[in-house]
Amino acid sequence: MKLNKIMLAAAMTLGTISMANAANQGSGSVTFKGTIIDAPCSIEPGSLDQTVKLGDIASGQLKNGGKSIPQDILIKLVGCDVETAKTVTTTFSGTESDATPGLLAMKGSARGASIAINDIDGKVLALGKASKGQQIEDGQATLRFSANLQGDGASAAIVPGEFNSVADFKLAYQ
Repeated sequence: MKLNKIMLAAAMTLGTISMANAANQGSGSVTFKGTIIDAPCSIEPGSLDQTVKLGDIASGQLKNGGKSIPQDILIKLVGCDVETAKTVTTTFSGTESDATPGLLAMKGSARGASIAINDIDGKVLALGKASKGQQIEDGQATLRFSANLQGDGASAAIVPGEFNSVADFKLAYQ
């Protein structure tokens, strides 16, 4: 009987030690971020921090104020209270181009062009100007815009290189 107690104690001790030395088979952490906003709609998380890839654009395409092919910018609104708001306008802001007022300045080694943000009709939406209202239907809306690179005019020399820029947006509900 005394031998059984000794064996049981030894087995329990060895079992505990082996569990303590088990290899880590993966671990990590999950960070949750968000903001509670005082607005009729929530902004879908994928719409908050977007990257619009304008692509590799031939310098000849930008000569004399030429434009690249527009790429979509979609801002998705969900969970909208349509009792409070029926339409929404969007205002973009950022560092304005010195060469082409109303357009977004580029950062990087490329020169001679600026970034145009266009409204739902494909017309340039100047920085700091509100877009026309877009409808909120069935508690949601997809606000449609586009962006393209535009040459700064006939006198601007197009200098190839990389570029980037950041535009922020603000929504206003009516």
